Amino acid sequence: MIEINNVSKTYGKKRSLANVTLTVESGEVIGLLGPNGAGKSTLLSILSTITAPSSGNVTIGGLSLKKNQKAIREVIGYVPQDIALWEELSVKENMKMWSKMTSRSLSNEQLQSLCSAVQLEGRWKEKVKNLSGGMKRKLNIAVSLIHEPSVLLMDEPTVGIDLQSKLEIIRYIKQLAAKGKTIIYITHDLNEILDVCHRFAVLKEGKLEFVGTMDQAKEKTGEEAEENVVYKLLHD
Repeated sequence: MIEINNVSKTYGKKRSLANVTLTVESGEVIGLLGPNGAGKSTLLSILSTITAPSSGNVTIGGLSLKKNQKAIREVIGYVPQDIALWEELSVKENMKMWSKMTSRSLSNEQLQSLCSAVQLEGRWKEKVKNLSGGMKRKLNIAVSLIHEPSVLLMDEPTVGIDLQSKLEIIRYIKQLAAKGKTIIYITHDLNEILDVCHRFAVLKEGKLEFVGTMDQAKEKTGEEAEENVVYKLLHD
């Protein structure tokens, strides 16, 4: 589904990504791990067509990022780390506003169904500013799904929220993957990597240092405890 081939990105003299190559299969959830500044958000920015790579190429669903940006935007949903909502508007108004910005104009019933899927039923008329952090995160995800993308790019979708909301979001992400969504998932939470992701990738200083399953990571590092495995991958 996603082919990233020798992608690099520089900002002036600063290198953010260096020759990153990665394949993500349809229906796969792959986690992105790495310290702050490793290039994780830059990679998602490129995949979402917000930022152009300095070199290399990306194909998503057989579409080249260089030639088919508009078509690629139709198949991806982007969940940014920052909440992309209008605080003074209601849940309903936010969903309708975002729906108008896509190629699909959904009915109120369809938009409400999306909100129900992320467990926001009963909040349809409530202003976003009155929602909890976890509810805002859920609405952020619902917005990204309005145009029925086949690919989801998620930048720390559970950061800073309560445990119940985090568990509910994780369960929903697993349901989306089971239905065939391809998901790239940035997180700093080892438990999320173990619970949600089929494989994970480690970025360090813009370079892809490891891609594989936890069992493969254990074999590579010689460690058995998962926290020791990840620590060694991040620090060696």
